[in-house]
Amino acid sequence: MKILIIAEHKNGALSEAAMELFGLPFGQAEVHAVAAGEGVEPLAGPLGQLGVAKLHLINSPALASYTGESFGQALGQFIQQLAPDVVLAAHTPQGRDLAPRLAAVLDAALATDCIQVSLDGGQVTARRPVYAGKATAEVEFNGDSLKVITVRPRTVKAPEPDASRSVEVTEVAVELPGQKTALKEIIASDNVRPDVTEAAIIVTGGRSLGSAENFSIIENFADSIGAAVGSSRAAVDAGYRPYRDQVGQTGKVVSPQVYIACGVSGAIQHLAGMRTSKHIVAINTDPEAPIFQLADYGIVGDLFEVVPQLTEAAKNRNRS
Repeated sequence: MKILIIAEHKNGALSEAAMELFGLPFGQAEVHAVAAGEGVEPLAGPLGQLGVAKLHLINSPALASYTGESFGQALGQFIQQLAPDVVLAAHTPQGRDLAPRLAAVLDAALATDCIQVSLDGGQVTARRPVYAGKATAEVEFNGDSLKVITVRPRTVKAPEPDASRSVEVTEVAVELPGQKTALKEIIASDNVRPDVTEAAIIVTGGRSLGSAENFSIIENFADSIGAAVGSSRAAVDAGYRPYRDQVGQTGKVVSPQVYIACGVSGAIQHLAGMRTSKHIVAINTDPEAPIFQLADYGIVGDLFEVVPQLTEAAKNRNRS
């Protein structure tokens, strides 16, 4: 079996979600990786250390910035040349855009937002959440057609880099005539904290905080433990936080090591976005709040009293 991993990168570095893909159980499969962009040669070292046997580089000025059209054309041409059995991508905003394009162009089977992938001999199966995360479905691919799969970030542990490994690198030429779309501007976020989709720890606040200013309580706690700041939809709708921080079915789906929900009741739409977190801590004054049914640890109390105490305890630990 031949596996192709799409190595997503940004600012010259592999994304954490892309590195995690190399931690999947490939067995005896032949693993390839492809990096598309402009000046992607420096990625060869990190990718080789992750255990890929063959790396394919698609270099083109037209790929300097991501657009679905250009990357879809480039990778579509290359995949037809390589003829892999499975194409893997991270379920990031880029992966969510790119994978369906490739599946449509290549007439491939598609499974997205998977939390488990099994490659047993020639049989490929994947498990993905359904019904707002309340259940999971096992997807079995029939036939010999190409399979395109996206994997939810932080569901697989990235392998430890091994500097002794080497990789065979090939340059790939593609044709990208007459692009109809172009990236005109990138507006960089001024947020110095990690994005919620990439963070190992997330502290989320709900509408019960009462104002945007009161979110400083959540921010101070998050900063003391190196966490990202998340928000419920209700808090975003109230104008307390920007949409980029929203966790839930209509926001971002996250799978951190630790998820701390402060003043979040636990509406089903919110639970759908964070129920795959490894450890869930809930702080709420209502002991009957739905969030407690999912939480591993719960504190029944006022977040305005509890969270500052946790912040102080974290700072004391850091000082010691």
